[in-house]
Amino acid sequence: MNAHRESKGTGAGRSDAAHREDPQDSVRRATAERAADPDPAHAAETEEPGPNSDRADRAEAPELGANSDPAYEAEAPARGDPSAEPSQKRRIAHSEASRAVAPRPLVSRSDSPASGAASPSAPDGPPRRKRAEKSQARREAILAAALDEFTERGFALTRIDDVARRAGVGKGTIYLHFKDKEALFQQLVITMLGPVVAQLARLPDVDEPVRSVLERVFALFATEVYGTKRPEVLRLVLAEGPRFPHLAEFYYRHVVEPATTMLRRLLDRACARGEIRQERLSQFPQLVVAPALVAIIWRGLFDRFEPLDMAGLMRAHLDLLFAPGDGP
Repeated sequence: MNAHRESKGTGAGRSDAAHREDPQDSVRRATAERAADPDPAHAAETEEPGPNSDRADRAEAPELGANSDPAYEAEAPARGDPSAEPSQKRRIAHSEASRAVAPRPLVSRSDSPASGAASPSAPDGPPRRKRAEKSQARREAILAAALDEFTERGFALTRIDDVARRAGVGKGTIYLHFKDKEALFQQLVITMLGPVVAQLARLPDVDEPVRSVLERVFALFATEVYGTKRPEVLRLVLAEGPRFPHLAEFYYRHVVEPATTMLRRLLDRACARGEIRQERLSQFPQLVVAPALVAIIWRGLFDRFEPLDMAGLMRAHLDLLFAPGDGP
């Protein structure tokens, strides 16, 4: 019985040894069989692949593709080289086992976002610009609707719902841009009159006679204020300022004060040069712009009864300011 077990164990050992046959022996045996095969289709494969054979490289190392591993390709010659070191073969076997366990990436390295290529889901420039343009268009529509609502109803009676309906947007869209109704009015003042104030602030730096500079001021008023919807903001402040003094203060800080500061600088320089004899104009620059306020009020109340020649009014005012006199 022991002999039977030994014989059986010996047979099992031979079977295990057969299963552990060196892969290189299998390659040599297959090569010899192909060499003995008269089939012309196999005649080109009779040469045993070696480590320096181009055909062996092509067979063992396929052409790099989108999902190929360069480290795996670099090991291809060693896998078919009988003279490779045992440690190198163990590294190759470990690498192949790791690749068998780890799934292949669905996206190649060249297509990954880290490689610098544009991701399909990443927003590019033009869509972002389009969104910004749409947002700016909605903002402008809201401001235009707010001006119309404030003009028709007054500040107290205007509701955000009415502004949204006129602008063609949702009520929530308005609150995305403006905190409340007062913030909407403040932005209306800055948007409509801020550019005009900025142009006025640069005029004292113009090295011209003061009358020429004031003619520029009145020309700017005629084209950028009087002939536009900007006077509606001033009329709104005149009508609602007593009830809402914080609105009047905001208008004063952002429009009236910068304008009077500019005029004082301009008139001080004119007095120093002897261009004007009435030094009290520098003390009361409101006298210089008084005709502009009269023209706005007149147009809103009485222009339909008696149209006002605003340009003629400004020329007459300048003639009075710069008329020769005997002194203060």
